[in-house]
Amino acid sequence: MSKDITRRSLLAAAGAGVVSPAFAGFPNVILKGAVTPVVIASSNGLTSKNGGPKSCVEIAYEMMMKGDDVLDALIAGVNIVELDPNDTSVGYGGTPNAEGVVQLDSCCMHGPGKRAGGVACLEGVKTPSTVAQAVMDLTDHHLLVGKGAQDFARNLGFPIEDLNTERSRKAWLEWKRRTDPSHYLSPKDRDRAGLEAVMSMVKDGILDGEHVYGTINCDGVNAKGEICGVTTTSGLAFKIPGRVGDSPILGAGLYVDGEVGAAGSTGRGEANLYGLCSFLIVDEMRRGKSPKDAGMEALKRIAHNTVEKRLLDEKGHPNFSIQFYVLNAKGQHAGVSMHRGAGYAVCDERGARVETCDYLYA
Repeated sequence: MSKDITRRSLLAAAGAGVVSPAFAGFPNVILKGAVTPVVIASSNGLTSKNGGPKSCVEIAYEMMMKGDDVLDALIAGVNIVELDPNDTSVGYGGTPNAEGVVQLDSCCMHGPGKRAGGVACLEGVKTPSTVAQAVMDLTDHHLLVGKGAQDFARNLGFPIEDLNTERSRKAWLEWKRRTDPSHYLSPKDRDRAGLEAVMSMVKDGILDGEHVYGTINCDGVNAKGEICGVTTTSGLAFKIPGRVGDSPILGAGLYVDGEVGAAGSTGRGEANLYGLCSFLIVDEMRRGKSPKDAGMEALKRIAHNTVEKRLLDEKGHPNFSIQFYVLNAKGQHAGVSMHRGAGYAVCDERGARVETCDYLYA
């Protein structure tokens, strides 16, 4: 080895986390601590705008690799899904609430800037993630809700529109025919009529089964190790007006620590909220766990906290869907799901694809 290449210089390069071709005559190597740029998302992150050539994760990864701010890239990606009328879980055409109104929730977190913003029960704006980013950038607050969030968006020039499509309006009318519109559970026996009506609509092909809960989470890290995340949703199908799930709540639907990693969720928000599981996952990674193991810890916590019979199957396992998408500061990632069969979207130097989620119950 050349005497110019000292042990100290090698250690210094490794500590900086660089991919180094600098030593002539030696092959390129990825030194310990290097970051692998990657964007991950829930499976609808492979949705492209109106059948276009590029999906959410592809757009986000491409922008990120060109040097755009990571959060700007991620929000440009999820905007594709928010504006897609065929995705019934997010933005325009999202499944309405019990009164037939589309109410949207979103939050975003910027790891390098240690900032966050969110909106809940926002009506009339197709891209709530963009409004959430504006809350982060332009106010001293983390969360605006309801009419206040809409007024904030209107004052910034966002058009206020009817977010129902013909498809979403027909789904709501059919749901009204099948169930009690109050959407409340009986205090005595926790009546299942509302859920059974929704599942019958899934069986009949009226409602997309994957979008009963819905949502898209998207997280990314660039070559500098800058981590950001965003989650956006239309929420639980035919929810009680004013219901807010986990998606806009920091630590639940999304959590980012710029020095550790990011985690976000889709699925039953109430189960996630009880344990603030995205925060739990990032904290487990802070303690040294891998993305997969940290995510599985959250699923185990949810399973332990699920005790109502209406939420359990015949084996005593949670009968609902919930997934977490986990990314650490090195670009290592995982998707985990309560039950087998889920996948998540990934885009890196190998291109865009769906990878299989690890699961707690088969």
